[in-house]
Amino acid sequence: MLVLALNSGSSSLKGALLDPATGEVFFSASAERLGTAGARLSLGRPGRQESADVAQADHARALGFVLEALRQQGALMDALGAVGHRVVHGGEAFVRSCVIDEQVEEGIERCALWAPLHNPANLLGIRVARRALPHLPHVAVFDTAFHQTLPERAYRYAVPTAWYVDYGVRRYGFHGTSHRFVVGKAAELMGRPPAELEMLSAHLGNGCSAAAVSAGESVDTTMGMTPLEGLVMGTRSGDLDPAVIFHVVRQGSLSFDEVERALSQDSGLRGLSQKSNDMRTLIAAAEGEGPEAARAALALEVFCHRLAKHLGGLATNLPRVDALVFTGGIGENAPSVRARACERLRGLGVELDAEKNARSETRIHAAGSRVQVLVIPTNEELMIARDARDLVLQGN
Repeated sequence: MLVLALNSGSSSLKGALLDPATGEVFFSASAERLGTAGARLSLGRPGRQESADVAQADHARALGFVLEALRQQGALMDALGAVGHRVVHGGEAFVRSCVIDEQVEEGIERCALWAPLHNPANLLGIRVARRALPHLPHVAVFDTAFHQTLPERAYRYAVPTAWYVDYGVRRYGFHGTSHRFVVGKAAELMGRPPAELEMLSAHLGNGCSAAAVSAGESVDTTMGMTPLEGLVMGTRSGDLDPAVIFHVVRQGSLSFDEVERALSQDSGLRGLSQKSNDMRTLIAAAEGEGPEAARAALALEVFCHRLAKHLGGLATNLPRVDALVFTGGIGENAPSVRARACERLRGLGVELDAEKNARSETRIHAAGSRVQVLVIPTNEELMIARDARDLVLQGN
C-alpha cells in the first residue's frame, strides 16, 4: 500500500507518493506561487522531474495535475491506499493523528485561531484532496500532537488563568512530526528502544525548535502558543520581552499588525544581519571584513548562543542526556553552527569530533563524549505516510 503525503501551504502544495514500509518515494510534486501569474509545478518520478508554467492555477487545479500524472503511471495510482495531510496546529483537541471527517475539519478550522497563516491553508488542501479522492481515507498528522505529552508545568504560562481557560493561551510546540522521526531514528542507530533513552532534539531550518524527549515522549519544547517563540530563526525573533511590543507601538507609532509582521518576517537572522535569513549566506559573509561581515557574525553568535542556552535549559527536564540530535537544513548542513553550540554544552558532557563534524557524518561525537551527538536528516513525509497506513490498517 502506498500513501500520498500532502503539505498544503497558503500558496503552495507539496506531495510525495511513498511506501511507508521502506520510505521509497515513487513520485513527488511541488507547486509554488499558486494563484499568481508565476505559478509553477514540478512533478515526476525521482530523477525525472518535469516543470511546467501553471499561471493562476489554484490548489484544486494543481492537485488535478498531480493526480492526472499519477493516473498515467497506472500501477502507482492503483496502489494508493490513503492520503496523509500535514496540519500545523491541533490545539488541545488533537493529541494524535486521526482519520479526517467533517468533525475533524471543523476542529482544524477552530485551531486556526492560533495558526491563522497555516491551518486555513492546510484545510484548503484537505478539502481539495477529499473532493478529488473521496474513496480513500484521509489522515491528519498534527505538528503539535507530539508535544501534547508536556506536563502542565511545561505548557502553562504564568499569566491569568482565565487566559488559558478562555483563550487557550499555553505552550503547544511545533515540528512534532520531525522531532518524533529523528528521535526514533536515533534510537535505532543507538540500538536501544526509545523508552530507555533521554534525548535533546534540535530542528534547525528557517523555522527552529528544540525539544527534550524522555522515554520517547516530549516533556518540553521551545516553540510556544505559536511558532514565534523560542530559538532565533530565519525571519522570526524567537524569545522576546513582551514589553518590547508595547515600547515600539508607543515610540514608533507602529500598529500591532506591523509589529507582528516585523517579528515574523523581518527579525531573526534577517533582522540581525540586515542581509539574509539563509545560514549559508551568513556563514560566507561572516568570513569577510567590514560592517556587513560584522553583522553576519553577530547573527551567527546570537543564533548559537540562544540555541545552546535553550538546549541547556531543556536538559534540566531529563535525568541525563544520552543523545543530542541535529536535523533540518541548518542542523544537517552547518558544521560551524553545531560546533559553536556544542562548545557551549561541554558542561553536559558533549564533545565533538571536529573531523566527523566537518564531514557531517551521522555520528559526530568524540570517543570520550558522554553524550552521543547525531546528525539525522528528517523525513516528515515518511512519518505522515506511516501514520496514515497505521490508522487504515487498524480500521481507523
